[in-house]
Amino acid sequence: MNFLVYQDTAKQWRWTLFAANNLKIANSGEGYWNKTDCFAAITLVKGSGSAPVYER
Repeated sequence: MNFLVYQDTAKQWRWTLFAANNLKIANSGEGYWNKTDCFAAITLVKGSGSAPVYER
């Protein structure tokens, strides 16, 4: 898996997470004005492995 960090057309930073087979499996859902904030969001996603999963 890998993250791709890029600037969108509005010059905001975004990320996309790709699976090993190169399919998109997640994205930032919002743009960040600062590249540092974008990387902080990636760190939050990486650290969420112990977050509970709920089902409806």
